[in-house]
Amino acid sequence: MRSTFLAIAAAAALTAGAVHAQPATYAVDPTHTFATFEISHFGASVNRGRFDKKEGSVQFDKAAKTGKVELTLHIGSINTGTAPFDKHLQSAEIFDAGQFPTAKFVGDKFTFNGDKLESVSGNLTIKGKTQPVTLKANQFTCYDNPMLKREVCGGDFETTIDRTAFGVDYGVQYGFPKNVRIVAQIEAVKQ
Repeated sequence: MRSTFLAIAAAAALTAGAVHAQPATYAVDPTHTFATFEISHFGASVNRGRFDKKEGSVQFDKAAKTGKVELTLHIGSINTGTAPFDKHLQSAEIFDAGQFPTAKFVGDKFTFNGDKLESVSGNLTIKGKTQPVTLKANQFTCYDNPMLKREVCGGDFETTIDRTAFGVDYGVQYGFPKNVRIVAQIEAVKQ
């Protein structure tokens, strides 16, 4: 009888913990979040750019090791450091910012090795086309920000995509590669 009571008490405690455990909500901090891309230019150099305007949110349950990330990038904010190149990237020939003003990543599968986040998988949408993408975590941590007096979670992530899967075909006929490396540094503040 005593072992039955202990089993019921343990099950009740676990159930109560599961009921109270909820993912925390975090808002992406645009001043500490950067999404950049890199593509080889005829094997001689690497073209790089970033999206200056971005926003998003993160739902993260540390105990369950689950969550959801939504990050929206504004194509009109693309910045390569060269205004004519930025305009060309925004044009209908490449990203078509007029028709597709944003790109979006929604990741809902967090993969851990013990307590270490290894990757976040989800879907990336560019030019209205959605493809599965896995962002590898080069580093990830949560910390108490001494200035904000709030918890901040963030990391450095990367992936390589085939841009033609999103309809970004410009230059392939000239020898530009299909593969584009994406690097994202994301920090989000607990709300």
